[in-house]
Amino acid sequence: MVQNIERIESLTQRLISALSQRRPKNPGVEAPGPDLFATAASAWVKLVAEQPERIMERQVSYWGETLRHFAEAQAQLVRGSLTAPPDEGPTDRRFSNPLWQTHPFFNFIKRQYQINADAMLKAASDLDVTEMNDRRRIEWFTRQMIDMMAPTNFLATNPDALEKALATEGESLVRGLENLVRDVESHGGEMIVSLADRNAFRVGENIGTSAGRVVARTRLYELIQYSPTTEQVHEIPLVIFPPWINKFYILDLKPQNSLIKWIVDQGHTLFVVAWKNPDPSYGDTGMDDYVSSYLEIMDRVLDLTDQKKLNVVGYCIAGTTLALTLSLLKQRGDDRVNAATFFTTLTDFSDQGEFTAFLQEDFVSGIEQEAARTGVLSAQLMTRTFSFLRANDLVWGPAIRSYMLGETPPAFDLLFWNGDGTNLPGRMAIEYLRGLCQQNAFVGEGYDLLGHRLNVRDVTVPLCAIACETDHIAPARDSWRGVAQMASKDKTFILSESGHIAGIVNPPSKKKYGHYTSDKGFDDGFEPWREAAVYHEGSWWPRWGEWLAARSGPMVDSRQPEEGFGPTPGTYVHERS
Repeated sequence: MVQNIERIESLTQRLISALSQRRPKNPGVEAPGPDLFATAASAWVKLVAEQPERIMERQVSYWGETLRHFAEAQAQLVRGSLTAPPDEGPTDRRFSNPLWQTHPFFNFIKRQYQINADAMLKAASDLDVTEMNDRRRIEWFTRQMIDMMAPTNFLATNPDALEKALATEGESLVRGLENLVRDVESHGGEMIVSLADRNAFRVGENIGTSAGRVVARTRLYELIQYSPTTEQVHEIPLVIFPPWINKFYILDLKPQNSLIKWIVDQGHTLFVVAWKNPDPSYGDTGMDDYVSSYLEIMDRVLDLTDQKKLNVVGYCIAGTTLALTLSLLKQRGDDRVNAATFFTTLTDFSDQGEFTAFLQEDFVSGIEQEAARTGVLSAQLMTRTFSFLRANDLVWGPAIRSYMLGETPPAFDLLFWNGDGTNLPGRMAIEYLRGLCQQNAFVGEGYDLLGHRLNVRDVTVPLCAIACETDHIAPARDSWRGVAQMASKDKTFILSESGHIAGIVNPPSKKKYGHYTSDKGFDDGFEPWREAAVYHEGSWWPRWGEWLAARSGPMVDSRQPEEGFGPTPGTYVHERS
């Protein structure tokens, strides 16, 4: 115990020192602007003035529920009962410890939290807010407050943490403090919980190990050509454009779940782009630079393979940019792309979904100011934003395990990759947020780029789109809506089970997630397509592989990558934000 106290004193000093390194924050990216607070306040005043009986009804209901709950608990105590009343509410995995059900104190805390949460949600829903985006934001921030105040997030009301602290004589709490200090020190004074053991993986050593060479390098990207594993390959080469928000090795984590290895094993000459992790000197790099890079990469691939056609894949934001590039090529009369595939790609942003809270003028203006000041949209800010879309899974849950239970972050390759984000160039980020997300210009009047007004209806190449059923970043219905507006006569849409990452990194060997296909077509909306869809067990990879093979030409002798600029995974992938 004495040793633990000494360790706590030392760790506390380190924590104070680390927190002092925290840089001042731009308020515009920390909270919604005053307009939203004014909207909520005026809606509340209007409700009080016009429907006072509604307010009284809600208050009486809340206080009645609370008093009844207190009376039941008190009666149990008077009777000397050590068991809690039965809980008929929905299952919540945060309260999986049996004490939440059996212990009167913890059961009382849990039930009162549920009563409070229900009252807050009803209060938010009662507000007369006509603007749908404002309503969505108020409801979203209400849920954030509810999640933040969960009793599991506090030591005194978390039975798992208390039991472990007693069992370890406080050692778990000391380890938790060590984890907290480590995270704050490694993130420049920011309290960002580590989701994975940063020492468990080395890119190029135990993940991202597929063999190949860097065959081109510019200021913005490295181009990797992978070594063939078959004697013959399809004539038409394939190039994958991964998103530059994260690193490309999500497609090459381990051999058993590597899409890159699987594609090469199917007999394709595969090229993958490794994007530069931009620093402030890239502040003036824009969407035009990325589209120009797409064209350069295509030129290089065609030159290296001595072909006139190639197939392309775009993932997430890289898929959005691929659609822009295809529109540009169409307007220029350039038919180099034989077929295109989109992974979890949005091109129609008319419904901003769970990003509604962050795509309004107050936040975007704050991001614009931050980008002007630093030259980049930082990886930390984006990681935090994406994490709070699933706060219980990516913020509060990991914080509890790391800081209260003192557990070492898991050696999980996917979570390791998730924490290896990259910055975005300032100008590119603002052009994307304003022109594509806010104005939705690509499906509207057109997105101006490189002297052309690009439109989603210019995409006419044969295409296959893969969306994921529980994707909260690029929801399936939104991805489908963009594809439906593309003018391609040859269109295939596949719906994978699971989310934005697990639905894509879904190798056939695991037989974990299935997928859906439908012959309904694109004329009647997503719901009829989904209702008519047929479920298939297992990964979508083989189905897409058949589609791709049919559009990849005859087999020829395999192509070895030239010496180039060194072996995979290159140098850009190792740059940390």
